Amino acid sequence: MDEIVGPRRPLRLCASDELAERGKAVVFDVLHFREAARAFALRYDGRVVAYINRCQHVPAEMDWLPGEFLDSGKEYIMCSIHGAVYEPRSGRCAGGPCGRGRLTAIDVEERDGIVYWYASRDTQPAFAD
Repeated sequence: MDEIVGPRRPLRLCASDELAERGKAVVFDVLHFREAARAFALRYDGRVVAYINRCQHVPAEMDWLPGEFLDSGKEYIMCSIHGAVYEPRSGRCAGGPCGRGRLTAIDVEERDGIVYWYASRDTQPAFAD
C-alpha cells in the first residue's frame, strides 16, 4: 500500500526571506499521483501558500515566467494560458474558464525562518533524501 506511515515529517522548501509579499514564487518538483509535476509556494497577505502548478481548466503549468503567478494587480493567481484566476488564500477559482475548480493545495508551515512543505498520499517528494 502507498500510504504514508507514521507522523508526517516536514520537508525544507526555502528560507522565509526568499518569499517576498506577493512576489515571485519558489517552484519545486514533486510527484503528484506518481507523475512528475511542479509545485509552487508564494507569500500572500503574510501567509505562505503552496499549490500544484496545474490549471484546473487545462492541465498545464500556469506561470507567466518562472515563478511568476500573480496577475498584474497582484490580487490573483492567474493562468498564463487561458486567463483562469484563482484566489491565492484558498486556491478556489475566482473567474475565467476554471469553473468551480480549485488548485490542489500542498500543506506548508513556516517556522524559525524556514518554509517547510508536507507530503501527502497523492503528492510526494520528487527525489529521495
